[in-house]
Amino acid sequence: MAIAGVRMTDSVNPKAAIFGCEGPVLSAAEESFFRSADPLGFILFARNCESPDQLRDLTSALRASIGREDAPILIDQEGGRVARLKPPQWRAAPPPGLFGRLASHDWERAAEALRINTELLAMELSDVGIDVDCIPMLDLQFPGASDVIGNRSFGGDPKLVAGLGKIVCDTLLARGVMPVIKHMPGHGRARVDSHKELPVVGTALPELCASDFVPFEILADAPWGMTAHVVFTDLDPDQPATTSSKVITEVIRGSIGFQGLLLSDDLSMEALQGSLAQRAARALQAGCDIALHCNGKAEEMIAIAEVAPAMTPLAMRRFALARTRLQQPAGADSDLLQRRLEQLVNVG
Repeated sequence: MAIAGVRMTDSVNPKAAIFGCEGPVLSAAEESFFRSADPLGFILFARNCESPDQLRDLTSALRASIGREDAPILIDQEGGRVARLKPPQWRAAPPPGLFGRLASHDWERAAEALRINTELLAMELSDVGIDVDCIPMLDLQFPGASDVIGNRSFGGDPKLVAGLGKIVCDTLLARGVMPVIKHMPGHGRARVDSHKELPVVGTALPELCASDFVPFEILADAPWGMTAHVVFTDLDPDQPATTSSKVITEVIRGSIGFQGLLLSDDLSMEALQGSLAQRAARALQAGCDIALHCNGKAEEMIAIAEVAPAMTPLAMRRFALARTRLQQPAGADSDLLQRRLEQLVNVG
């Protein structure tokens, strides 16, 4: 992995990028590259997570590589089938869909269970130096859609999804972890998996506004958000939301009203076309604040780093504002919380 010699221009602000790394230990070449590239932060996957002690060392090394203790470290720890921290080292958290099903007939029980589960997630992440969780997913469930969403979603009722999503956001922030609402302005109708190909949604704008966009509008004050690699033909038939200035300006920033830090979804997903440099440039030019790249491949990160500018002053303000919303959590008994969660949702 020959990345140590990449030249980057110095900038006052970090680059508008978040990168992954290849394994459980930061290599010397990666450390040198990150020091030169100076991304805003990092994202972790299962390949990076072996044990609590190992992960604490890795998150410390990542932050040290760019010399910023406040560099955000992200993860997708949703529960269910999307979990980067896995048993036996970590707890198997329930999928979001379980809480949605419970809420459909017993809101109070579901709300308590979700608060407890989210509190446990935040405690598990904070313990290993992770301070951003890419939840809640506010995409809706639709019959006939790709199972890439499935029970990762709370359900199909926009207001129920928003209500549960708010519990997640509020609980994470209270526990010192930043939430990321995703995938804006809605991935639920996709009939193909955007990891593998580009979804195209032909639903008319009035129907999207009355359903898919509603949870994002209700939670528009969230500190972070993530775009969808989905084409909405009634909005922009040529570009997915991630690279569409029309969708980002008129819908995400406009009618939805989101003003937080906006990440692209993973630029290495096969829904997008063009080189990695082209994808990053298009996403940033369209209005994303940050280009997100997850697989840790050196040549792809180099390409993105070459085109990603320093974060704009507005993006830096959004990042700083997000951090002011973090609270200092009080202590809690995780074993007691887990037992109560099991009583509420019958998981063990």
